[in-house]
Amino acid sequence: MLRIMNVLFLCTGNSARSIFAQASLQRWGLGKFNAYSAGSMPKGRVHPLAAELLERNNYDTSLFRSKSWEEFSVKEAPALDFVFTVCDRAANEVCPIWPGQPMTAHWGINDPDQPDLSVDQQRQLMKKAYMELDHRIRIFTALPIEKLEKLSLQKHLDDIGKALPTDYTDK
Repeated sequence: MLRIMNVLFLCTGNSARSIFAQASLQRWGLGKFNAYSAGSMPKGRVHPLAAELLERNNYDTSLFRSKSWEEFSVKEAPALDFVFTVCDRAANEVCPIWPGQPMTAHWGINDPDQPDLSVDQQRQLMKKAYMELDHRIRIFTALPIEKLEKLSLQKHLDDIGKALPTDYTDK
């Protein structure tokens, strides 16, 4: 029996994209992965439109909160197996030293939090971000991680960061 692996998703504000990734991995990686999310400058709340989308997709949004990545750099934090940045800004920031020497990859997603747009336009951006991350998470959870050599696994992780769904119609 394989041990459950710990995955941290990082974004600057930890209010939408990293929350979407955490939610999707909790769903598709159940029994294989523990999913976490955090931000370098957390907004302190899950974006209301992100919460709305998650609720529409049958997630319990009470489980999600916006938090600092510092929570995962302390000695008591879970040892991480993977750390994925999901926004370009977080990918370019100097990250803390993560317990467990995790594998890392950048899965950049455009920021759906665009207050200058209408609520309907923002909803569409939230949906697109969620669908892209959900697609990548499904690919990730299907990888035979325990059978891949580290270099091969790293290539798969990097390639997943470029994967896009072909259909944005449901959800």
